Amino acid sequence: MSDALTDAFQKVDLTKVPSPCHVLHRGLLEHNLKILRSVMDRTGVKILLALKGFAQFSEAPMIRKYLAGTTASGINEALLGREEFGGEVHAYSPAFKDEEFDHLLRVADHISFNSPGQWKRFRARAQASGRKVSFGLRVNPEHAEVEVELYNPCASGSRLGTLRSEIKSAADLDGLEGLHFHTMCQQGSDVLERTIAAFENKFGEFIPQMKWVNFGGGHHITSEGYDIERLVRVLTAFRQRWGDHLQIYMEPGEAIGIGTGVLVGTVLDLVHNGIDIAIIDISATNHMPDTLEMPYRADIIGADLPGKLPHTYRLGSVTCLAGDVIGDYSFAQPLQIGQRLVFLDMSHYTFVKNTTFNGVPLPAIASFDPATGQTLVIKRFGYADYKNRLS
Repeated sequence: MSDALTDAFQKVDLTKVPSPCHVLHRGLLEHNLKILRSVMDRTGVKILLALKGFAQFSEAPMIRKYLAGTTASGINEALLGREEFGGEVHAYSPAFKDEEFDHLLRVADHISFNSPGQWKRFRARAQASGRKVSFGLRVNPEHAEVEVELYNPCASGSRLGTLRSEIKSAADLDGLEGLHFHTMCQQGSDVLERTIAAFENKFGEFIPQMKWVNFGGGHHITSEGYDIERLVRVLTAFRQRWGDHLQIYMEPGEAIGIGTGVLVGTVLDLVHNGIDIAIIDISATNHMPDTLEMPYRADIIGADLPGKLPHTYRLGSVTCLAGDVIGDYSFAQPLQIGQRLVFLDMSHYTFVKNTTFNGVPLPAIASFDPATGQTLVIKRFGYADYKNRLS
């Protein structure tokens, strides 16, 4: 993936964009969308964009040509899906507020509850809304193969989804039309196959009364080495077991944005404290939080692991947080003040998580169009964006 991204961005003049700046490659985005569309066409499954993972709505005209809609974690994402992306709008939250739920009833096509208790609380209002909305329940099949506990929806004591033991009778599901699980994170079709088996074992008795099932996100469908043929077999076999009337949904976020964009930053100063340190205008905590949470190491064009190339630097941010360090990298030549650094694969789960901690500006957002060879800066952020989120 890094080689493909590097090659694609060789044709992009990244010295012309603001710094810092997220730059999306529309050709690479469309490549991912075509893969997802082919899965939909071959299986009858509907794939939704999970806005929590990728929400660059400037690209909605392209996305809506390929996918069936969006899925949201609350009213704001649902509104964005309805206003910008079109198609179906799905929503799920561990718990809904009264005012949020009333608004969702006017926006969403599907709403999944986290517990039978939430469904019972809102059922009368839902059925009296006058708008056709399909309701479902998120369940916990108690099977996950996620290595990082922070991202494991089925961890012991998880608040996400209803255990089979918490469904006391079929009456708990009266009025519901779907079952939803989300147990995966950056995983393949082999994991999905084993998860479906666990789901059927725990909740199979309820599937015949349903109109749809949602297999959630975490599917790395567009990543290198993903076994798409196995995915097609797994989805086809499920429909054969339970009937073609049962609509299957999948809602990846990362699979849409993976391998499509970069984050451009600039070296601001060079200091030394036992190691050479480059201070840059990109922050791990503000702009790349997964490097601290996951954690993972972002690749940089022209850089390698520390010590691999002649000049090693620790890359740190301008914030006052002592631990705001992206990592140690080596370069073939000494870094220079004013030099641009290009971080790879920075479209998914990056700017959706960005913050203005310390008043540090948010990165600008830009898109490169390979058809025209032009890079369009879509949005810049400044003081007003920082001030308007405070009191």
